[in-house]
Amino acid sequence: MFQFILNKLFYGFLTLFGVVTVVFLLFNVLPGDPARMLLGQREDSEQLENIRRKYGFDKPVFTQYLYYLNDLSPLSFHSSNIDDYTHLSTDKYNFISLVSVSNVDVVLKSPYLRESFQKNGKKVSSVISETLPNTAILAFVAIAIAIVLGVILGVFSALFKNSILDKLIAVFSTLGMSVPSFFSAILFAWFFGFVLHEFTGLQMTGSLYEVDDFGEGVFIQWKNLLLPALVLGIRPLAVIIQLMRNSLLETLSQDYVRTAKAKGLTPYQIIKTHALKNSLNPVITAVSGWFASMLAGAVFVEYIFNWNGLGKEIVNSLNMLDLPVIMGAVLVIASLFIVINILVDILYSWLDPRVRL
Repeated sequence: MFQFILNKLFYGFLTLFGVVTVVFLLFNVLPGDPARMLLGQREDSEQLENIRRKYGFDKPVFTQYLYYLNDLSPLSFHSSNIDDYTHLSTDKYNFISLVSVSNVDVVLKSPYLRESFQKNGKKVSSVISETLPNTAILAFVAIAIAIVLGVILGVFSALFKNSILDKLIAVFSTLGMSVPSFFSAILFAWFFGFVLHEFTGLQMTGSLYEVDDFGEGVFIQWKNLLLPALVLGIRPLAVIIQLMRNSLLETLSQDYVRTAKAKGLTPYQIIKTHALKNSLNPVITAVSGWFASMLAGAVFVEYIFNWNGLGKEIVNSLNMLDLPVIMGAVLVIASLFIVINILVDILYSWLDPRVRL
């Protein structure tokens, strides 16, 4: 098991390194000067040179790449020269100095995602930390709805195979997988937030935190979470229903289930004790992928419902060409993908030890 975990961590590191390289290359092959993007209409030749020197844009691309890896790496090397980009600064890093050799310090620090171009030099890590929790809450609620309803409906669909109930659930599942999220978001916002507003009390748009009418404080508005969570959970719900149904039908055809029936166990006891756990492996695999996708793919849902999450922040950053925020968000999402997949692989190997082979 320990060797299995080490292998997963190693391949996860290689994947993250590849993502970092691709993100950096995409950033550097884009047309336009990053220094001009940062200054906007306020640029002049002296300011441009200062910005290029400050952020290392005046260096060759390979040197900039090494700077970028150095910023992201927890264990990194920094110059004691105040004019060098890699100079240690408490404004830029939270670090613990390990050793100093000549003019180079080896330090342990948190990853530095650089500064926003459009938010007055605000750290990208601060921008992400303010928006990611809202996206995480939305994704958790959406995937929880999808898991609970998906497993229940999948079990009923398997137990009542080829019945009217099974066919109705199949139609709902097909529609859920076919309808795009942005269309579902617009439809739900219009129908439940506008047409049925007097009955539901729901708004067409709104975020988790809202300011009161007098502007005196911020309060949590939980009802704003319902519609975006339902919309975001529709597609994984449809997938989980079909996976649960097919997996349970396959499990119920196994010899040990027939033996349990011969012993006189009720269908409820058979499903609870024998069939359900063995049918959950494909569901767990799907849930991991969908949950990670929700963190990255909630862009349209958050933008339509005006939910102040990471997806909406990415759209705003794209509109303003705030590249450091986009790069930082992509790296955070990729890291979450890798961590979630490693955890799910470990859980999957615990449920079914054969996968370790």
